[in-house]
Amino acid sequence: MESRLRDVWTGIEQLREKLAATAQLTGPDHPPPLEALCDEVLDMLGPGDRDDDIALLAARFDGIAPSDVAYWFLEPEDAAPGRARRLARRTLSRWGMEELSDSVELLVSEVVTNAVRYATRPVTLRLLRTDVLRCEVGDDVPQLPRLRQARATDEGGRGLYLVNRLARRWGATRLSTGKVVWFELNRG
Repeated sequence: MESRLRDVWTGIEQLREKLAATAQLTGPDHPPPLEALCDEVLDMLGPGDRDDDIALLAARFDGIAPSDVAYWFLEPEDAAPGRARRLARRTLSRWGMEELSDSVELLVSEVVTNAVRYATRPVTLRLLRTDVLRCEVGDDVPQLPRLRQARATDEGGRGLYLVNRLARRWGATRLSTGKVVWFELNRG
């Protein structure tokens, strides 16, 4: 994107504008052919602008439809687990998955409670409807949770035990910005 005629940031901005303009002409049901998209980008550079080899890679991700994803930011406060339960219940109702509401509300509440206990920034909650229901809770704390056996006299420590017992699968992924704890439930 850098040449004798423009600095790299100007080139990146021109590329962003070209891709945004192309995206407005297309839609999810009729995306442009990748080769034509690459030609558009290369044409933007102009034939006299190429002092060096150019490598351009374009890929299309036919992933999860936006209508099958719900995403929220929750402030790290005591009210967050309740808000997360309500948001999850409404989303499951909209998706026709009410039979999962009780389990999802319980598990989302447990995972969000753990996240807001230590987070200093907003926590994320994401629900994904695929062949399973996947729930993800992200926070800014890098330490991964660990499953432990709570004693009868312990005040807490049972949240991940519940996730482990009720979820089809669960896990945690460390990110450069913290972590994501996720679980999956079979669709009814």
